[in-house]
Amino acid sequence: MLLDVQLPDRDGFAVAVALTGGDGPAVVLISSREADDYGRRIAACGARGFIPKSKLSAAAVAALLE
Repeated sequence: MLLDVQLPDRDGFAVAVALTGGDGPAVVLISSREADDYGRRIAACGARGFIPKSKLSAAAVAALLE
């Protein structure tokens, strides 16, 4: 599942933590900002990875899910 980091009502990292616990879906975080802006929060939330929206493509998502 693609999940934007910047949500209007909740932090995308908190949503990722809730979704990835147990048998939840594979989560790929996306944002208009770069990964460096989020530091360790990406790895700590249980997401498979992060793709900036400027580089978002089917191939980039597939590479994270392999």
